[in-house]
Amino acid sequence: MRYRAINDHDHGRQDSIGVLLTNLGTPDEPTTPALRRYLKEFLWDPRVVEVPRPLWWLILNGVILNIRPKRSAEAYRQVWTEEGSPLLVHTRNQAAALARRFEKASGMPVIVDYAMRYGNPSIADALQAMQDRGVRKLLVLPLYPQYSGATTGSTFDALAADFTSRRWLPDLRFVSHYHDFVPYIEAMAQAIEKHWAENGRPDRLLLSYHGVPKRYLLSGDPYYCECRATSRLLAQRLGVDEAFCLTTFQSRFGREEWLKPYTDETLKALPAQGVRSVQVYCPGFSADCLETIEEIGVENRDYFLEAGGSDYQYIPALNDESSHIDALEQLVRGQINDWLEDEPADTEQRSALAHAAKS
Repeated sequence: MRYRAINDHDHGRQDSIGVLLTNLGTPDEPTTPALRRYLKEFLWDPRVVEVPRPLWWLILNGVILNIRPKRSAEAYRQVWTEEGSPLLVHTRNQAAALARRFEKASGMPVIVDYAMRYGNPSIADALQAMQDRGVRKLLVLPLYPQYSGATTGSTFDALAADFTSRRWLPDLRFVSHYHDFVPYIEAMAQAIEKHWAENGRPDRLLLSYHGVPKRYLLSGDPYYCECRATSRLLAQRLGVDEAFCLTTFQSRFGREEWLKPYTDETLKALPAQGVRSVQVYCPGFSADCLETIEEIGVENRDYFLEAGGSDYQYIPALNDESSHIDALEQLVRGQINDWLEDEPADTEQRSALAHAAKS
């Protein structure tokens, strides 16, 4: 085993606190080759697809990677911006906004950065950059409010795998979920209420979460329960009942049963029940991405209107709204306040430490 070194290591350098925000990932560009690389990394993760590896290798390499990259590239081109993919842009803006909140923090300096579980910037590259900048205490915050092995668990896998190649490890804290964090619930409620103030209330509000196979729930994954808890808390905060606020699950593929009710089937059925206006919000997405913009904003809108609905609106994710950054700041401070209170070594002490290291 060859361990990674710290570039330009200096024993006298002041230690720093690192805060690493992570999200799912994005291709480097909206092209078929870039999507093939991205999807190969993403779909080969055994946390994402729990199928025996030999069988899945044949399906992935023999079928999916020969068909899906082209289709996905076409979809990404529809949402791509001059700065990159929406998820990359929003995550970068979130990290920059959060970094500004800690510019004047007392005690050790705080370095905020971001990384993607799949694609770039990678978790490994972000960790190396932080270590090179003297980060000795690290908080990792995956921007998945509800825990799932396929998302948060996979992020920890990547973190742990990277650490096996590092000579010097930082003190580590890891946020596994924040589905019931009051400031997060409040930020979402304010976003929905603002939308209502500008556009009126719909007949129904759908809270749509990314789906996972039902067998993940039966195997002990808490994701479904945490999604339901988030919906309940959000409905309570908004002062609405379950008949008005529906919890659904999107983005299934394959033939097995996934978490129900399905978002698309619900939207197709609502007009026949007398529902003419619907608004959809996605409490599991901290930032808008292909899935929210295209699947929820366009594809599912068509399902509802074609079934007889008259008004469909997607309420955007929190992205880098100030209320969202407020919630993330409170979440981070709750994890690192004791670190912030640690006084950095003074000049004389650092000099003594450096001298001792050279002796």
